[in-house]
Amino acid sequence: MKIARPIIHAAAIVAALTILLFSAGCSYFTLSDLTGSTTTPQSLTTPVIAPVTETTITTNTGITTWTPPTTAGQNKTLPDFVSVVAKVKPSVVAINVESVAYDVFNREYTQEGAGSGWILDSNGLIATNNHVIEGATKISVTLSDGTALDASVLGADTISDVAVLKVSKTDLPAAAIGDSASIQIGEWVVAIGNALGDGISATQGIVSRSGASVTVDTNQTLYDLIQTSAAINPGNSGGPLVNMKGEVIGITSAKLAAVGVEGMGYAISTKTALPILQSLIQKGYVIRPYLGVRMESASQWLMMRYSLGIDYGAFLDEVVNGSPAAQAGLQVGDVIVKFNNVDIKTAQDAQLAIRSALVGQTVQIIYWRGKSQFTTQATMIETPAS
Repeated sequence: MKIARPIIHAAAIVAALTILLFSAGCSYFTLSDLTGSTTTPQSLTTPVIAPVTETTITTNTGITTWTPPTTAGQNKTLPDFVSVVAKVKPSVVAINVESVAYDVFNREYTQEGAGSGWILDSNGLIATNNHVIEGATKISVTLSDGTALDASVLGADTISDVAVLKVSKTDLPAAAIGDSASIQIGEWVVAIGNALGDGISATQGIVSRSGASVTVDTNQTLYDLIQTSAAINPGNSGGPLVNMKGEVIGITSAKLAAVGVEGMGYAISTKTALPILQSLIQKGYVIRPYLGVRMESASQWLMMRYSLGIDYGAFLDEVVNGSPAAQAGLQVGDVIVKFNNVDIKTAQDAQLAIRSALVGQTVQIIYWRGKSQFTTQATMIETPAS
């Protein structure tokens, strides 16, 4: 049997040398004391310690030629909100409504509400939101000079949330209308309206986003909205959003109210609202192109369920009998991917494309049925009156 010899590590040897060196002064020893070797050691000498030298720190004397940047040419003029409000306020009206409501015991009572509007035409036409006057049994309009007038609904559209009122007074100060298509993110805007029903007031902000869309409820989505940081409170709905020229570029309509979300007001752009207002004034309803389908956005789940060749586009849930879509040969389960040369990725894309078409226009539609692609044509008609 082999007997294991103890292994002496280098660290242990160094430690032992250090202890012996400082405990025995300058005496020496042989390595044989530790390892058994007979190697003759050399004399140990006291180490020489170099003197510590003092380090001198140089102080920065600075860059004597530096000067602050020039302010020449910078615009020192702040936005003139006073003149903007002074120009627009005479055209803004407060709207008060009464409607019938029922309590928990089904007892009838009169419910009051407040909103805003703006004078569209000097002959007594006033633009506002549909939800401001929807279901009202009595509508009154208060002008900027305090004059109260009874108003009637000339036309209202639930889909776009736009309405037109008529009052029996002429020579009213109509608001100037601007081009909402030219607005830029960061541009100053002012929202004017009957906030909280306390009278006409103004709030300022900037354009945060253009072309926004907001789902108001399960059956309504508003498109082409201007998002603004201007505070829009209950009662502001229907009032104008104006640029720094005092021109109306939108109808304030909705505010995103959610925990932790602030400063997100919305206005329907004049680009979208003006054709609707014109149709309401001329016909009492909105003329819209009609395809005759109900859609949802295609997805991977729908692709697997219906063995589709794609997972994007507008999936047809319903095709109305006798509609342009039915006459074009479209069926439930088809997926539209291009409408009138516009690429379709979602159902929203398809809705916007259909709305941009003209009544009587023949459009080309590219769609998928199963795993095959087809092309057809449909002639748009006017949306049937509900």
